[in-house]
Amino acid sequence: MTAETHKRKIYWGRVFIYTVLIVGAVLSALPFVYMLMTSLKSNGSVIVNNFWPWWPLGSEPLQFNNYPDAIRQAGMDRQWGVPLIVRYFINSILVAFATLAGTLITSILAAYALTHIKLPGGNVIFLLILTTIMIPNDLTLVPKVVMMFNFGWYNTYAALIVPFLASVFGIFLLRQFFLQIPKDLFEAALLDGAGHLQYLRSVVVPLSKPAIITIALLNFIASWDSFKWPLLVTRDASMRVLAVGLQQFNSSDGGTQTQWMMAFAAMVVIPVVVFYFFTQKYFTEGIARTGIKG
Repeated sequence: MTAETHKRKIYWGRVFIYTVLIVGAVLSALPFVYMLMTSLKSNGSVIVNNFWPWWPLGSEPLQFNNYPDAIRQAGMDRQWGVPLIVRYFINSILVAFATLAGTLITSILAAYALTHIKLPGGNVIFLLILTTIMIPNDLTLVPKVVMMFNFGWYNTYAALIVPFLASVFGIFLLRQFFLQIPKDLFEAALLDGAGHLQYLRSVVVPLSKPAIITIALLNFIASWDSFKWPLLVTRDASMRVLAVGLQQFNSSDGGTQTQWMMAFAAMVVIPVVVFYFFTQKYFTEGIARTGIKG
């Protein structure tokens, strides 16, 4: 009897956990579902807040033309002669991958130096790096914008990329991951005549692939979704990124075109979803295997 009661408690406990997870997943997905639904509505359905205008079937056709309409509404880039959304997309890709490459290089090298090289005051340096996390981003926003003007980087790719070539969180995550790699591997590599860079390239980086891909995913999403900083340091429409391009649908001669805005937003989200789809295995593994050693 006791065994059956114990099994029943475990069963209902799992039911409760799965229920909470399912409810949380549904609530998290609702904004994306609403975005896709709105991107396929007519302007009239958006105005009257018709949640499901296609039921019964045939009452209103799906407005797939909202997507090409949103592209046309964005305008044309005079310099390249292409729709501005194409220029936004190219800018976002360039900024995201340049930032990603710089962040990975600086994070890997800094984390390796903090874990495998005996630096004078290495722990103090690491603590000083961590303290920068406590500084609110808005507090340094104005000084950084002024620096962009002083450096002559305003309205250039340098202003969009250079300030984000290092990530404190990336250094922290990789440092914790590198600490879990057995030191015997390092000693064996030294006996074989390998230097620090060769050991880093041949042993540390392959073993740390989950953590590296986790940092890559998080930084890619942060760079892709960045809005405030590109809005402040760019002037020309040809230098804007996708997130900033959304603002042009907020006001126009015909009022806010929500269905075009949602269609534009859906096109912005697709690359992030695809990137996460191919990296989710490494992302979950990197989070699970990264401890708090050290």
